[in-house]
Amino acid sequence: MIDGRVPGRLVEKPWGRDRLPPPFDAVPDRRIGEIWFPPPPGVGRLLAKYLFTSQKVSVQAHATDEQTLERGIGRQGKDECWLILHTEPGAALGVGLREPVEPDSLRRAATDGSIEDMLVWYPVEPGDFFYIPANTIHAIGAGVTLLEVEQNSDLTYRLYDYGRPRDLHLDDGLSIARGEPYPEHLHRKVPPSGEERLVDGPHFRAARLDGPPSEALVAEWGGGPVLIMPLSGDVEIAGERVAPGQCGAVSQLGHARFLHQTQAVIAQAIAA
Repeated sequence: MIDGRVPGRLVEKPWGRDRLPPPFDAVPDRRIGEIWFPPPPGVGRLLAKYLFTSQKVSVQAHATDEQTLERGIGRQGKDECWLILHTEPGAALGVGLREPVEPDSLRRAATDGSIEDMLVWYPVEPGDFFYIPANTIHAIGAGVTLLEVEQNSDLTYRLYDYGRPRDLHLDDGLSIARGEPYPEHLHRKVPPSGEERLVDGPHFRAARLDGPPSEALVAEWGGGPVLIMPLSGDVEIAGERVAPGQCGAVSQLGHARFLHQTQAVIAQAIAA
């Protein structure tokens, strides 16, 4: 059954936090970097998660479905998007390079750490939104809480990790990483209120709601399962309350009851 609350999974990370911001519960003696909401059967390749950083996340890139199919490992591509929820002073995201870089130069930069300085670091605050296509070189800075929607894949190629004792994936990562600037039109400021379309394909769509969805949105999204992440207020699904910091799933958008004061992000997979 799709309709209901989606159980969350706490994921520890070296760059995570010992204390999570509201509305998330404290987790004693664990350094939480992410909360995943693995999609129930029938939702498609769609994953919602929250990220919490106290240090910089590795410089990395993801492959496309076509690239992973060519490598014989199935559909493991990952497009993703980020909505910034909370920030601390100096918070920034590194997305794309300041100028085009040849593969050999990019390898040297990943090896000696200067790739960090090649990134464009965008100062961020709540309401900033970024769409990150596969192959984009990116990193998340310290002091950021964000909501992420992505193709459901756990394949990440780390190019640089600030000296942490974790494996890098230079050969695989550099073979797919786009050594070029990030398209400016893929990030924007989301207004604090109102219904906003965030992403419309090719692999998923996402929107930010302010109260119940419009009739037009319900008609457009009504044919398939939807993930719902309340930001404020509650959503009711099959008689079950889904609160901020949680995630729900419905077989059709019209099956969820949104309170008028509820603000939420919704997402829907688009079949390949």
